[in-house]
Amino acid sequence: MSIFRGFWVFAKLINTKILALLLLIFSFASLFIGVSDINLLNLTEKESIEIFLTSRIPRLIAVLITGASMAIAGLLMQNLCQNKFVSPQTGATIASAQFGFVFAVIFISQTNRLIHGLSAFIFATLGTIIFVFMINRIKFKEIVLVPLLGMILGGIISGLTDFLSFSNDVVQNTNDWLQGDFSLILAGNYEALYLCLPLLIVAFLYANFFNIAGLGENFAKSLGLNYQFILYLGLIIAAFLTASVVVTVGSVPFVGLIVPNLISLIKGDKIRSILVDNALLGALFVLVCDIFGRLIRYPYEIPIGLTLGVIGSAAFIVIMAKGLKK
Repeated sequence: MSIFRGFWVFAKLINTKILALLLLIFSFASLFIGVSDINLLNLTEKESIEIFLTSRIPRLIAVLITGASMAIAGLLMQNLCQNKFVSPQTGATIASAQFGFVFAVIFISQTNRLIHGLSAFIFATLGTIIFVFMINRIKFKEIVLVPLLGMILGGIISGLTDFLSFSNDVVQNTNDWLQGDFSLILAGNYEALYLCLPLLIVAFLYANFFNIAGLGENFAKSLGLNYQFILYLGLIIAAFLTASVVVTVGSVPFVGLIVPNLISLIKGDKIRSILVDNALLGALFVLVCDIFGRLIRYPYEIPIGLTLGVIGSAAFIVIMAKGLKK
């Protein structure tokens, strides 16, 4: 219980300036963590500069964009689905993006990243829309039932992905493709994540509309809001952010579930007021887990999907315990 209490005391200290400062400190530290011995003394050497430009800086940018994107995707899905347990992970979005990625690799092109991303986005959008269609047909929307349906749908889609992989003898390759991992991020193979940035801006511009849509269809329409347009806009943004991350990095669990819940518990649910904090905390959370994965078995590295799974599940238990007490 003392661990829970200590975590919660720390969480209450969260604000935008502290998050930005912590993110800056950990970002600077991450640039000097790796197998190659780089420090401030040899930073001007040609080899050190080359490693910085081709590996350390691209990896840091990928980590930050990934964390911010998944946190915002989770925030939008939770708001539009009116359920705090919904996220790209529990709303079948990640599973659908993975299916789209594997489908494109097997049947269209093994090397064309644009095709992979487009296919992942299309299937992620379709999977998310099917999930929303399902929960809109539920008569009694229990808070746990909604994400449970999403997990069942995601399990079915993951089964189809495994079937495709097994049928085409690419099971081993599929596991490598879909496991979240930043170790292979180099200059030239992560730039697809930059496409997330304009969508993050769109999410901020439409934040108030997403808030109104999150209050329910009838209420939104009574205020003159085009509910269907805003709903699908939010879902498309969440699907695109998720697909970009899956194609570039792989599966990144728990970020879209934990970060919005933690920020909402502390600062409320007004999207425009908490959007920046969600992005900062999401980036910080993934960055800290990435640094932890690089140091725990140095010089070897634990994939980000595994470290996020362990740390994320523990953090979610803490948040659940606090929420249940309330």
